[in-house]
Amino acid sequence: MIDEAALTAGQRILVVGAGGPVGGYAVQLAARTGAHVIATASPRSRADVTAAGAHEVIDHTSTPVRDAVTRPVDVLLNLAPIEPEEFAALVGLVADGGVVVSTTAWMPAPDDAGRGVRSAVIYVRSDREQLARLVALVDAGELRVDVARRVPLAGLADVHREASAGTMRGKTVVVPVMA
Repeated sequence: MIDEAALTAGQRILVVGAGGPVGGYAVQLAARTGAHVIATASPRSRADVTAAGAHEVIDHTSTPVRDAVTRPVDVLLNLAPIEPEEFAALVGLVADGGVVVSTTAWMPAPDDAGRGVRSAVIYVRSDREQLARLVALVDAGELRVDVARRVPLAGLADVHREASAGTMRGKTVVVPVMA
């Protein structure tokens, strides 16, 4: 995500959906670049997003994001299942020549060619070198992985139910039982 945006120190990034596990990684990685990180999160995730390195946190449950961002951002990173109209409206927050990056593969990422704002939708990909860099950051304690719990394989159905209900916090590791 950060690579696709070519994010650098001093730039401003808006991370929509920063309260989830992927958002937490995005905030940490963006903060490591020296960028100014603005994140959207609910009140229950505010402390985690701040601890991950967000400089500003917008409570999207009570404040319209468009009203809360007072200066243009260089990068808009969307990780949330927002309505296409809302996503398109957020492009107005991106500075001329900026970039919109999204992981929401079910809808295209909007752009604004007239202002030079490009967009990219990214998918999970197997990139050995990129994964090795992330593992090195985790091993060095520079990227925090929030493993909330470990459950046996027999509990996988319950994990899916919690994920569907939106009540999961952090990452869940499913451990197979070895015979």
